[in-house]
Amino acid sequence: MAARMPGPTNASSSSLLYKLDDRMPQRRAALIGLQHVMAMFVGIITPPLILARSLELDPPMSAYLISMALIASGLSTLVQVQAWGPVGSGLLSTQGTSFSFLSPLLQAGRLGGLPLMLGMSLATAPVEMLLSRFVSRLRRIFTPLVSGIVVLLIGLSLVPVAAQSIAAPLAPGAPAWAGLALAGGVIALVVALHILGRPWARMSAVAIALLAGYAICAAAGQLVLSAPIAERWLLLPLPFRFGLAFRWELAVPFLLIYILTAIETMGDLTATSQLSEEPIEGPLYWQRIRGGILADGVNSALAAVLNSFPNTTFSQNNGVIQLTGVASRQAGVWVALFLCLFGIIPSIGHGLAIMPAPLLGGLTLLLFGLVAAAGVRILQQARLDHRDMLIAALALSAGLGVQAAPELLEALPESARLIFQSPITTGGLLALLLNAALPRED
Repeated sequence: MAARMPGPTNASSSSLLYKLDDRMPQRRAALIGLQHVMAMFVGIITPPLILARSLELDPPMSAYLISMALIASGLSTLVQVQAWGPVGSGLLSTQGTSFSFLSPLLQAGRLGGLPLMLGMSLATAPVEMLLSRFVSRLRRIFTPLVSGIVVLLIGLSLVPVAAQSIAAPLAPGAPAWAGLALAGGVIALVVALHILGRPWARMSAVAIALLAGYAICAAAGQLVLSAPIAERWLLLPLPFRFGLAFRWELAVPFLLIYILTAIETMGDLTATSQLSEEPIEGPLYWQRIRGGILADGVNSALAAVLNSFPNTTFSQNNGVIQLTGVASRQAGVWVALFLCLFGIIPSIGHGLAIMPAPLLGGLTLLLFGLVAAAGVRILQQARLDHRDMLIAALALSAGLGVQAAPELLEALPESARLIFQSPITTGGLLALLLNAALPRED
């Protein structure tokens, strides 16, 4: 099919150069796709890196998890963009590994390793598939008050993980202050790029800071190299490589976050539809919302099969659509191809797996802080009155309290301890119950 170029009428009535169904030269589509990949790349690789470091997995295993995350994100993006049957939104919406599941994944990893992490992800993914049929009712349960509390707890509960990475030695023999200096420098660079006020600088700030951190460590001789993970050139996924395990006591935090993810996906897809100059109401809009949330659940199950972790829509692509003026799903196919290509090349995963801990800690400290700030922004939508402030105070205190002092739960049976050890479960359930029980102020 010949490329369809936007004509003068289209250009005068639209801020987009290419709309959703427009075709463009493949080279241009590949370039746009690469920009999307650069904007989302760090977000994809960071969760498996954090999990691998926190669980003290060796570099080859860390590299493998990174490669599988890239492949799973590529396939998930393809499903979301192409919209096969009822699955997928059909919009230029990218998918990647979700930060929101880090806390319950860490809890599962410490209890049962990768089999339990992957088993819990797979077993609870159908809840989001089911919720896609009732998406219009979700907001009645997860109000901005409850959603904001849960998102805020996700960010705050992960900040200590980032701080521990910053405190880790930069390299054998490195001075004690070197790690803190590296993390501080990386954060300062991200802030400086944001201050520039340029769209490209804002969207690529984390990726630029990552490359700068690698360069500094290499120049200072503090980059610890290890043996390659494999002698072969390509790495193909092996489904269910680690097996699966399940513990019902850990299901609650996974279920809560899948529900929250469905609501976040609805918001992301609404923004993408609006930027793509597509309807944000009516039958076509709701068809895309249901298909996008269904794809979220299907893709999370697919990721678990491929030995990776739950996927969700990324909001970074909305900034790239604004920057480039391209909303064509053709670019999304190139995003999927690039991610899968990067995933099957073992050397890419190996290079990322040797990232110094303080460099990862500096980036994630900022990213987790942004997650917490997003929770605050959601809470602002609730226009907090005295009742809402009381609910937020109790839920946040309970959630962070059990994380800081797990011994508070020692009197409970083991199954109950496992359920309420998660700050997301304790705080989220308390927020849901109080929001339903306490009368609203006039």
